[in-house]
Amino acid sequence: MSDSINLTQEQDRIFSIDFFRGFTMFMLVGGLEGLFSKLDPANIGPVAGFFQQQLSHVDWQGLHFWDLIQPFFMFIVGVAMPFSLSRRWARGDSWSKTLKHVLTRCLFLLLIGWAISSSAKTSNFNNVMAQLSVTYLIAFLLMRKQVKWQLIVSFALIIISDLLYRFWPVEGFNQAFVAGQNFGSWTDMMLTGSIEHGNWVPFNAIPTSAHTIWGVLVGMLLLKDWSPRKKILTLLGIGAVGVIIGYAMNPFIPIIKHICTSSFIIVSGGWCLIGMGISYWLIDVIKFRKVPLFFAVFGMNPLFIYLLGSHFRNFFRGLVNPFIARIFSWTSEVTLTVIMTLIIAVMLWYVCYFLYKNKIFIRL
Repeated sequence: MSDSINLTQEQDRIFSIDFFRGFTMFMLVGGLEGLFSKLDPANIGPVAGFFQQQLSHVDWQGLHFWDLIQPFFMFIVGVAMPFSLSRRWARGDSWSKTLKHVLTRCLFLLLIGWAISSSAKTSNFNNVMAQLSVTYLIAFLLMRKQVKWQLIVSFALIIISDLLYRFWPVEGFNQAFVAGQNFGSWTDMMLTGSIEHGNWVPFNAIPTSAHTIWGVLVGMLLLKDWSPRKKILTLLGIGAVGVIIGYAMNPFIPIIKHICTSSFIIVSGGWCLIGMGISYWLIDVIKFRKVPLFFAVFGMNPLFIYLLGSHFRNFFRGLVNPFIARIFSWTSEVTLTVIMTLIIAVMLWYVCYFLYKNKIFIRL
């Protein structure tokens, strides 16, 4: 009985999942990447310089905190899957009925992802929604397999991706780790007719499926009738091993988020586990919930906030800009940017809070 799943007690108790998802969504749409973007790197202190660096993507090789947001999202979707799908199966839904629902959901995710990133003349699949349509389906198809098979498939996807990058024979796209000259860029060219997407590639959906698969395994772990200590130590221990191995691989397989190299998938997966372990300890074990509740509200409506967050942010900016610009006209442009970003983030949060209080949840 020690490894059994206890849905009735655990499902309503793990508030850290909502926090982790909400924190990730807040980082995606809150506009925080602009807080320090206008600072001159040559004329700022080490603290501001550190945050400026970490709240931006690495140009190509390396890892900043901002590069972990998309893996966090793929991962936490997987963590939630055993909870939501177990409820469906517990009430009598068949596997075929659930599969039909998942296929429909993935189709809508793909169409939404394509639509929000494309125009009348160009196509683009390099966004979270489009990639999630693939990773979610793969993780779902593996959910009822043994843990060892889920792990084997996840690492097989990483290894196959690495081999394709190394040995793809098409001239001009056979430089594994060179921007715009790799297998991922070739897939972008085949799908969209262009590689002008900032060196992000749609093939990332295949290796990053590992994040969603690992998320499913973590969700299953959280549902087990284990002690909180055992769950936390497992998450932190495996996460630390992943981070160490990922960085150790870097001299041989560079950490590149743009093409989701194997070293990037493993090191970012390790950080996902560590983040989940810390969240579970803080929120569900020692019950520190007042501050996390702010982020959890974002996690209640992830689809809504992802699709409409930028539009609300622009609308709120237009509302408050005349007032902030005059009230704080004596400050620097950087200070104005910080004040504006924080005020808009709070306004965006209130929209999510309004939906939460009125029990309005927009889902596929």
